[in-house]
Amino acid sequence: MANEQIEEYLIDSGFPFEEVEEGLWLIHDEEDQVDNIVLHHNDPVLTFRVKLMNAPDGDEGRLELFTKLLELNATSMVAGAYGLEDDAVVAVDTLQTENLDFNEFQAALDAIVLSIREHYKPLTEIANKYRDSEE
Repeated sequence: MANEQIEEYLIDSGFPFEEVEEGLWLIHDEEDQVDNIVLHHNDPVLTFRVKLMNAPDGDEGRLELFTKLLELNATSMVAGAYGLEDDAVVAVDTLQTENLDFNEFQAALDAIVLSIREHYKPLTEIANKYRDSEE
């Protein structure tokens, strides 16, 4: 799949985006509370990734947050998963591009957006609870 086709899918999705470099796009939609979703095309894979927050420092806060993330992975993530990249909590999804159609693309993007809308607030409440107690 060519980058031009992915860009057409982005246009059709209706989300505002910018091409950062060849094969790398950034979705910005602050009005819809969806910001900084990164799409990276490295043939034959298209990766959707968004950083949600930094993990709290203390063991107790990390344990509660990571437990919640694992529960959400098992029960609420339509596609993709939550993970930890360095010290950042991220939501990711990966698609094979060989036979990718718009419906699959839109479903993956919708799943990431849905996870942000539904899970961001409760996850930040957990993280902030432990940040406040550490100060």
